[in-house]
Amino acid sequence: MRLEDFDNDEDKVIQDRLKQKTWNEIKTNDSWAIFKIMSEFVNGYEAMGRIGPCVSIFGSARTKPEDKYYQLAEKIAYKISKAGYGVITGGGPGIMEAGNKGAHLGGGTSVGLNIELPFEQHFNPYIDHDKNLNFDYFFVRKVMFVKYSQGFVVMPGGFGTLDEMFEAITLIQTKKIGKFPIILVGVEFWSGLIDWVKTVLVEKMHTVSPEDLNLFKIVDTEDEVVEALDKFYKKYDLSPNF
Repeated sequence: MRLEDFDNDEDKVIQDRLKQKTWNEIKTNDSWAIFKIMSEFVNGYEAMGRIGPCVSIFGSARTKPEDKYYQLAEKIAYKISKAGYGVITGGGPGIMEAGNKGAHLGGGTSVGLNIELPFEQHFNPYIDHDKNLNFDYFFVRKVMFVKYSQGFVVMPGGFGTLDEMFEAITLIQTKKIGKFPIILVGVEFWSGLIDWVKTVLVEKMHTVSPEDLNLFKIVDTEDEVVEALDKFYKKYDLSPNF
């Protein structure tokens, strides 16, 4: 079938991706993509290298301002900023907006790592004007989250949030990065997933070690988040202004 014969954009995208390409086209496209990827890394490193200690807040782009988790994320970010940490989010609406808003109201560093998507994503107005970064590649963006965060706060979210959470857990589990705190917020939301991890991955299939469950903590309030961060850094004689 020809591209114009498809009725919807999704089918057209799939058909275009499956279209036969010559070896020269493949080599040329891949070679130029390397330079685009390099430019995103360079721009990200230069911008993020000046931000100071920060905590990443992950969560759904679909959460509305009246939702309890939006309001909780805003309170968490506010308290984090008052404790001396900056806040990094994905730069979009929902929980990300709440995180940047709380940091902004708290007078702290407010960073947005925006990703270009066909839906949902647009940067929110609470990001510091010099710390609003845009990315085409998810993997470059995730490197920035991990490299420049001293902790991860994970609010309720969808596939993207789970991807970011498990990325951080995997990198800490495999000792590719330091053992920074991972704090899951919302016992009601996370308990089902964690019960599955315990009963299936740990006890039944033995694909995860029991001690790996210590890589994250589940809490319900903004005070518990700040307490968990402070407890971790006091243990290592560090503070947000290190």
